[in-house]
Amino acid sequence: MQPYDLASLVKTELQNFILDHENADERKLVLQNKVIHGVPASVVAAQISGRRKAKNKLPQWHQSTGIIYPPSVNLEQSSSEFTARFKANLISETMANQPLRGLDLTTGFGVDAFYLSQVCEKIDCVEPDFRLLEIAQHNHTRLGATNTIYHTTKAAQFITSSDEKFDFAFIDPSRRSLSKKVFRLADCEPNVVQLLPSLFERTNRLLVKASPLLDLHLGCVELSRVERIFVVAVENECKEVLFWCAKDPGREVTVTCANLHSGFSKNKQRDFTFTFSEEKNATSIFSDPLTYLYEPNAAILKAGSFKTVGRRYDLFKLHVNTHLYTSDQLKEDFPGRIFKIEALKPDANHFRTRFEGGKVNVVTRNYPLSPEQLKQKLKLQDGGEKYLIGFSGQKKKFLVEARRIL
Repeated sequence: MQPYDLASLVKTELQNFILDHENADERKLVLQNKVIHGVPASVVAAQISGRRKAKNKLPQWHQSTGIIYPPSVNLEQSSSEFTARFKANLISETMANQPLRGLDLTTGFGVDAFYLSQVCEKIDCVEPDFRLLEIAQHNHTRLGATNTIYHTTKAAQFITSSDEKFDFAFIDPSRRSLSKKVFRLADCEPNVVQLLPSLFERTNRLLVKASPLLDLHLGCVELSRVERIFVVAVENECKEVLFWCAKDPGREVTVTCANLHSGFSKNKQRDFTFTFSEEKNATSIFSDPLTYLYEPNAAILKAGSFKTVGRRYDLFKLHVNTHLYTSDQLKEDFPGRIFKIEALKPDANHFRTRFEGGKVNVVTRNYPLSPEQLKQKLKLQDGGEKYLIGFSGQKKKFLVEARRIL
């Protein structure tokens, strides 16, 4: 990001220009202008790009005036509004009926810090990048947060130099090291594994955001004081793994799988909670396809609840490695997609002329062909309302024509 005065970005004429050119090609703006209302054109173009990216990821920010956006890498790495609200609700529900003093040790662009501030009496925001923290502070003010304290320092330095006590701390370690992506918490920056002893001198509760690629069991081993795990998906795409740690956990770890929807609404969630021992001790009952097919949401699949989810909803599994389930009785509350089978044939050629305009949504699970390969083989295109689902059963492969009902 080029250096500039933040105040110049919130001048009325420039903000109006950004609003009017939200859908413009920012590359052309840079080629056609060196300066726009006293600000380098490249900086204005970056703001336009940032605002456009925020439309779906951060709708409250997009709808607010005078918001300043950081470099694209910081915006991409930040939480979405939906997952940030989820964390705030988690804190509020877990630590209800008390005025909270919170600590965000990796403030960054400030999205999580802002929504956490909504459930705190006071929250301290720590970020070593002065410019980034300046942007976060500006945006928090524009959004109405008045209970935030800012510290330009590294997490480790803040923890060792502060004698304050906090009701909870939140940390989202960077998963980039020397420009390479890393996934183990011990390889991230800051190293939360090393910081644990010092952290629990300042707080009894710690929420750690980790990569959705991190193995849950490994995370528990690294953090050692995990009490609850939350696997969070948005619109069936796994986004975050959260570890809720306690100074004295004292109980078996529970795993909650949440699939959030745009326009975050708690009553739209179908959370699924289980324990590792429950999954280990569960057994699957197998069957060929029946009337309905069930596909668990992405959070459940990431969490590895392949047996418990079937037993909890009294479903048959199709194959030990095919994470699809079936039943003759409809289970409307199942946390995932539900399909009704309309035709079942093992021969792919049967389906060449089944779909109007040759359009169908193709899904494969534990099947020899990928969706793209199957579409090419049958000369099909994406689209339409019907589904063609390929999967392995206990003794043979299946292709089914299906209609999604939930």
